[in-house]
Amino acid sequence: MKICLAGTGAMGEIHAKALEKIDGVEIVSVAGRTEDGVKEFAAKWKIPFASTNLESCVDRPGVDAVILTTPSDQHHDQTLMALAKGKHVQVEIPMALNLADSQEMLDASKKAGKVLMVTHTRRFSNPHREIRRRIQEGTFHLHHMVVETYFFRRTNLNMHGQPRSWVDNLLWHHGCHSVDLAHWVLDEPNWEVWGQKGPDHKDLHIPMDLSVAMKSKKGPLFTMAMSFNNKGPFGGFYRYIGEEDTYKVYRDSMTDSEGKDVPLGDMIAFDRQDVEFVGAIREGREPESNAASVVPTMALLDKIDKSMNS
Repeated sequence: MKICLAGTGAMGEIHAKALEKIDGVEIVSVAGRTEDGVKEFAAKWKIPFASTNLESCVDRPGVDAVILTTPSDQHHDQTLMALAKGKHVQVEIPMALNLADSQEMLDASKKAGKVLMVTHTRRFSNPHREIRRRIQEGTFHLHHMVVETYFFRRTNLNMHGQPRSWVDNLLWHHGCHSVDLAHWVLDEPNWEVWGQKGPDHKDLHIPMDLSVAMKSKKGPLFTMAMSFNNKGPFGGFYRYIGEEDTYKVYRDSMTDSEGKDVPLGDMIAFDRQDVEFVGAIREGREPESNAASVVPTMALLDKIDKSMNS
């Protein structure tokens, strides 16, 4: 299987590492923002074709699929372009920056008859998969999901301290992870939502602090605090408060109420999601985290956004 990779930043590196482990998969082209940057990336990962023009990378002979790790505001147009050329697509979150664009992407994938997978990495992470499994089998009854998402991003740099060409979005990007988890672990798209935001940053022109509350029709609550102003450990910290126990999740580890590690599988989420994308294409099926399953998440984000701006 021949892959076109778009984006040479932090997530581009992660996908290159994951795809290297899958038999029969080859990255044959890579697109990047700058000529020097994309050539350096291509040399590091031994990719034969590199360009600052994504379309020329998609059009390389034999390309079966495209993985988009580009800025959020480019996902919609680039996905439509790749699907129109008959390519399968995996797009990083957020799928888009509004509900209408997300729905259009889903419709385009159906028309093209191609896989459209959205990289909701948390769905592929062992702790969250274990929580979902226990809920589904009835051994864990969730009362309240509490999420803290913290970064220190008062300047426009990515997770590796490199300058960004775009401005991140606290709700539609980082909030997307956690709102999607609430929807996914409970298999519940119907929530009452409420949100509020702090003042916009004077240079970045985005709110730096957000709070979100949701209530499921099934009863459980969801509470999320988010900040780009936090000076301390960064990332997403998850607490699942249930009838039987309370579990704390950070990245790929989970502890119970006594602080004991919960035994989990070894496969990391970044590897599992690319294995799933390739497997879905090879087997002619819908992948986990397919576009149809993500659009309800985008609908929730749309409701939260409207709540914040009403």
